[in-house]
Amino acid sequence: MIIRDEQPGDEDAIHQLTERAFAPMAFADGTEASLIGELRASGDLTLSLVVEIDGRIVGHVAFSPASINGVHGDWYGLGPVSVEPDMQRNGIGRALISCGLDCLRSAGAAGCALIGNPKVYGPMGFASDGAISYRDLEARIVQRIVFVGEAPAGELLFAPALEAS
Repeated sequence: MIIRDEQPGDEDAIHQLTERAFAPMAFADGTEASLIGELRASGDLTLSLVVEIDGRIVGHVAFSPASINGVHGDWYGLGPVSVEPDMQRNGIGRALISCGLDCLRSAGAAGCALIGNPKVYGPMGFASDGAISYRDLEARIVQRIVFVGEAPAGELLFAPALEAS
């Protein structure tokens, strides 16, 4: 398994992978693959990592700017994250996310936020104390990991491409 930065020419493979990964998910709305392209086109795809196995892209994670209470402060949003359906629950997504978080931390990011299942993201260090909110979602799925400074409070907003959905 090789984790590397997205390279020119990976776009179609990432798009198709994301479509396959989200297709069976009840919470998916079918826009996840196109959102990555929109982040890329707007310059908001801050970090885009892929997992390659035997020369084939089987995993992808995107990180983009986020703000809390209108302040960017070097916060990032995690997602979408995609893994080939027949390879899920084998640590590929966890490895991608961990690598991405390490990259953000090394680059001086203050933290990262996401919307997701606490059972999945809690073991990676994400938590919800109810201090940040997103739309009308329940607090337990609005999570963050703080790298430096105080835990933020307020309304979470993702990059414009993600907010339009």
